[in-house]
Amino acid sequence: MNDLLNMPAESLLLQAVNLHKDYGTKENPVRVLRRVNIEVARGEMLAIVGASGSGKTTLLQILGCLDLPDKGKLWFDGQDLSRLSENRLAAHRNKNVGFIFQFHYLLPEFTALENVMMPGLIAGLPERRLKEKAKRLLEQVGLGHRLSHRSGELSGGEQQRVALARALVMQPALLLADEPTGNLDSASGQQVFALLTDLCRTQSMSVIMVTHNMELAHSMDRCLTLKDGQLE
Repeated sequence: MNDLLNMPAESLLLQAVNLHKDYGTKENPVRVLRRVNIEVARGEMLAIVGASGSGKTTLLQILGCLDLPDKGKLWFDGQDLSRLSENRLAAHRNKNVGFIFQFHYLLPEFTALENVMMPGLIAGLPERRLKEKAKRLLEQVGLGHRLSHRSGELSGGEQQRVALARALVMQPALLLADEPTGNLDSASGQQVFALLTDLCRTQSMSVIMVTHNMELAHSMDRCLTLKDGQLE
């Protein structure tokens, strides 16, 4: 199997074995992923690079349980995720996995603070404690003075920092980042990446980041290339 670390079980957070994914029809399948195997250690920062259309986003969506593979197994902290119901998978995503994308997907009618609080509100956490936590995170990303601003009142870099704080509010064990700096200018992108790295190190989270930015990719612990549906 490609790219397996053979690490002790207690060090392993995520493991995917023999993942396959096709789109299209049975008569004309579009093969996206083929025999993908990957292990991610606790606290590891892993980059995945590859050409546009190579299946990077599809792989990230499967690892985050936003999509299901046609074949293969996925374990998270020793639990076989294929055995979970849709409701339990949704609870797993909200509790254990943070997502940050190229586009921030903030809710425009809510303030920065309310956007960061949203995953916790969905999970039914106490609002007072959640509000304090969201405020601390926004202060950590340099937006303590922008708590009551809506997304349309924030710059692109500020919007992405709010999205980062939102991804971290549940203290997930795994953060999945899909081109998180791809829609930003160079300076803002570097700032968001530095914040992401610092916050994830301090919170001991694992990170899987899809990016076209090779400089950022090689700043992480490992860098894998997705080519012809397989990891190299």
